[in-house]
Amino acid sequence: MPRYINSLLSRFRRFILFAMDMVVICGAYLFTWMAIGGRRSVEEYFSITVASCFLFVSCYGIIFYATGMYDSLWRYAEIIEFFRCAASSVAAVIAFMAISMLIFQEKRVPVTVYALSAALASSFTLYTRLTYRMFRNTKISAMGKKRRRVMLVGAGDAASTLLHELNKNTSKEMNIICAVDDDANKQGRSIIGVEILGTTEDIPNLVLQCQIDTILIAIPTLDGQNRKRILDICSETNCSIKTLPDIVKIIADGKDLASRITDIKVEDLLGRDPVILPDEATQLIRDKVVFVTGGGGSIGSELCRQIADIGPKMLVIIDIYENSAYAIQQELKRKYNGDLNLEVRIASVRDTKKMDALFDEFRPQVVFHAAAHKHVPLMEDAPEEAVKNNVFGTYNCALCAEKFGVEKFVLISTDKAVNPTNVMGATKRICEMIVQNIAQSSEGSTTFVAVRFGNVLGSNGSVLPLFKDQLAEGGPLTVTHPDIVRYFMTIPEAVSLVLEAGAMGEKSGEIFVLDMGEPVKIVTLAENVIKMSGFIPYRDIDIVFTGLRPGEKMYEELLQDEEGVRKTANSKIFIGSPLKMDTDRFFTDLLQLKAVAYENDREALMRKLKVMVPTFNHEIIEY
Repeated sequence: MPRYINSLLSRFRRFILFAMDMVVICGAYLFTWMAIGGRRSVEEYFSITVASCFLFVSCYGIIFYATGMYDSLWRYAEIIEFFRCAASSVAAVIAFMAISMLIFQEKRVPVTVYALSAALASSFTLYTRLTYRMFRNTKISAMGKKRRRVMLVGAGDAASTLLHELNKNTSKEMNIICAVDDDANKQGRSIIGVEILGTTEDIPNLVLQCQIDTILIAIPTLDGQNRKRILDICSETNCSIKTLPDIVKIIADGKDLASRITDIKVEDLLGRDPVILPDEATQLIRDKVVFVTGGGGSIGSELCRQIADIGPKMLVIIDIYENSAYAIQQELKRKYNGDLNLEVRIASVRDTKKMDALFDEFRPQVVFHAAAHKHVPLMEDAPEEAVKNNVFGTYNCALCAEKFGVEKFVLISTDKAVNPTNVMGATKRICEMIVQNIAQSSEGSTTFVAVRFGNVLGSNGSVLPLFKDQLAEGGPLTVTHPDIVRYFMTIPEAVSLVLEAGAMGEKSGEIFVLDMGEPVKIVTLAENVIKMSGFIPYRDIDIVFTGLRPGEKMYEELLQDEEGVRKTANSKIFIGSPLKMDTDRFFTDLLQLKAVAYENDREALMRKLKVMVPTFNHEIIEY
């Protein structure tokens, strides 16, 4: 039945609106006569009252219809619609006055009737439209009480556009309660009916006062530093956090604003601005033959993307895992459509003869060595595999680089190599020692450098994808310890800095250390993942502490005690001074390590690792 009624209303909409206007206008005219002369006046001038009322209503009806007043939808009416209504009313009154003066010559309509009836009729027609629009857009109902109470951060163009759209299409999920803005001139004012109650510093207090469920950041142009500051403040609350994208992009996409409200990316919490590569970094790559080992991994694939953007003579991707290698190959083929000279080879860096053959075939000028086993718990269970792949994969590639005259060899290292407490970290420290010792003993032209950084958000097997998977399953999220902290960096930023550090390396054997910013508590990261997914931590989604895993530290370090540090032109890149080592002794130890690794003698292997890396403490250390 309701659907049938709606169909009838839609079919006869114009007629219904016209009839409503005529009733309102007629009522306004008769009320004017009553207000001026009372009941006696109406009885005395009954004939002229009825005749002039008919003329008055006719003038309004004809002009309203002619000016298209019944073609637009009232609930979508903007300011221009109300101006049109006012202009049509003025035209109708002028027409009424002109015609009535010609027709009613003996008993003319009083001048006050012209003025007051016109004012009342115009006002009433405007009010009916405004009332209808407010009724349709507000939709006061029990369902409205269940909508999330939302605070807007920012009271500028983006917020204004959103509020306009929500006035047209009421959201069943959002109820905008208040706004905050750091502009002092906006304090105490309102934006389209929403009060601006304070600044971003007041967010925690206002959340409690106004019982806010969701914080919507409506400042698409925020830079990284201010975005991080605001997100840090919002993270002090239990609200879910969402963001409004750039309006210009939305217009280009042709999509409505409300539907484009998205969850905040956890990467935004790092407050990192994009890294712009200097000319030196592009010169390292442009028109060169570049190898990327482990090119299908998280870091390796992003290296391939950024290298391809610079324009190498040839990009050669080497990876043992064909699925990931195929994925990045197809991505680059789609993007460059034949403009990139790309080769992909499925091969293991452990295979000495295969690496030798690939270096001989392509004669690379720059090598980024990203191939490695990196998962700490898995490598604790298979230390011999970590040594075979990480240590001797690096050794094979470094020897090939020296043999075939590679200009620059860049090792991707990790902060876990500093005072390692796990096998993976110990093997990466030996990888650093390999490039330093080859650099120290080599008489060739190859420059060997290593780049050391912490965790990258979103990489395969890292904590962020794990949290998202656990969240998708309904929780709980698992954290090993409530106080454990890690350095984090986005993958694109890490790779950009790797390219820049690689270009900086002039003295062979240098270790570049990337500024990872402030360490982040893993439990805080877990809480923010929950909030930014629209849930409340510990209420909607729980966090469970599982205990430290074998070889896991409470926090990571980027430099060893004996390593000094020098600044570079980039404030985010530092150089750790190479340590003095006995090269002959090192290579002797390396041969012995290889022997025990391929014998799969785990106990002997662990003893040898501790000999080669004196800072290796394989116990779980709590700081």
